[in-house]
Amino acid sequence: MKIVIGVDGSPASARAVEWCAVHAAALEAEVVAVHSIEMPLYAGYPFGYVSLPSGPDRDEVHDVTQREWCAPLSKANVRFRVVLSDGTPAPAIIAIAKEESADLVVTGRRGRGGFAELLLGSTSHALSHHLERPLLIIP
Repeated sequence: MKIVIGVDGSPASARAVEWCAVHAAALEAEVVAVHSIEMPLYAGYPFGYVSLPSGPDRDEVHDVTQREWCAPLSKANVRFRVVLSDGTPAPAIIAIAKEESADLVVTGRRGRGGFAELLLGSTSHALSHHLERPLLIIP
């Protein structure tokens, strides 16, 4: 069995990782932890567009995801790996779930949220409407 889980360091994501840490071994599942890295922002100014400063580099994000956000999986001796994907979370999770032939997708009910969530809709909401695989949303 293969479980794809969306991770972003939020409390809801941590609860989803905890769920996988408890249940993945019983399901004899490999876990694929997906974190999406949103594309750089661009701001207009009189002479064109300029890229705004981006966040941490990919190696740093991968390290934090594996070492900190997925720590419960390591402690439970669950087989897992981290996949970083460019773009917004829901499409990234959908694509990885399809690519990995996931049997289950797990996500927290709320992620980082904020203003972007008001504009784009929540990841769990988008997954519930567009994912073609079983979905478990952890409150």
